[in-house]
Amino acid sequence: MAQPGDPDVVSAFGRLLPLLSSSAPTPTAAEVDEIAGSPATTLFVARDGTGGPIVGTLTLAMFRLPSGLRAWIEDVIVSSEARGRGCGEQLTEAALEAAREAGARTVELTSRPSREAANRLYRRMGFELRETNVYRYQL
Repeated sequence: MAQPGDPDVVSAFGRLLPLLSSSAPTPTAAEVDEIAGSPATTLFVARDGTGGPIVGTLTLAMFRLPSGLRAWIEDVIVSSEARGRGCGEQLTEAALEAAREAGARTVELTSRPSREAANRLYRRMGFELRETNVYRYQL
């Protein structure tokens, strides 16, 4: 898990975030610290070896609603070099365990259909495709 004040995480987002979104600006050090220090989010990172560069990230968001504790996996990013080596699965397993320990009953995520390898991974790990409508309101 990433801790506030880790400059490696800020640098990693500069390299990794464009793999997920071409329009999202790289988070500043203060924004990464806010994410890593928030009680509502847990920022997981995967390194290439012990102390190596960060090659993957995943954010787990958890918040309580009247219907129970909700858990969402967001912004899963794995570098091109690390894909196919189990990094995404390890990040997802760590997030599932954290959600389980916190008392969540389910964990949700979304993944674009074009991310074929990621979708195969989620299905293989036991995630089930839901029939739902996802709406977005642009501010």
